[in-house]
Amino acid sequence: MRILDSEAVLDEALRALAAADPVMARMLDEGARPPLRKREAGLDGLASIIVSQQLSVASARAIWNRFAERFDTADAAAIARAPEADLRACGLSAPKIRTLRAVCEAVAGGDLPIDELHAMPADEAHARLVRVKGIGPWTADIYLLFCLGHPDAFAAGDLALQEGARMAYGLEVRPDAKALTGLAERWRPWRGAAAKVLWAYYGQQKARTGAPV
Repeated sequence: MRILDSEAVLDEALRALAAADPVMARMLDEGARPPLRKREAGLDGLASIIVSQQLSVASARAIWNRFAERFDTADAAAIARAPEADLRACGLSAPKIRTLRAVCEAVAGGDLPIDELHAMPADEAHARLVRVKGIGPWTADIYLLFCLGHPDAFAAGDLALQEGARMAYGLEVRPDAKALTGLAERWRPWRGAAAKVLWAYYGQQKARTGAPV
């Protein structure tokens, strides 16, 4: 499995996508080449995604900085047993505290082999993540895509991906997660790269037209 961690591997993925799908080829010809955007892997990256959900960039950064100052993400067990008051002091909501505790307990107990996910097929790695209470499909796929650079992870429930696909393929309605998953079968084993192309294309079109999600 080739991880999307370099421009050379990204080039390989984009060539394969363009050869397999003329719509992908057209998007790339129109300038929808995506950035790599790889983030920290492991508990540090997963915790950052959880903390940042449904927040502005500025708020997410402030809360994450307070969390990182108080806690060492190399010690999952310590975070799992930390007093709730200490976690709340970072600015975390009750649902996020519950999710972080569940994740840290799973990592510390070996139920979530976070350092082994990169070597698993995307569907298996996704399944291992969503077993943890509080981790939904979107969180799992965003971690696989942007922290691990998994070449075949695909966030079918992401609204921007769905809208990008609607625009690119001239669909009358935005495909739901099930429909987009079916469409994405043509992009295996590079669905992760295809997702990045669709995000880039959506951003490009939104900038041109002001189209809402």
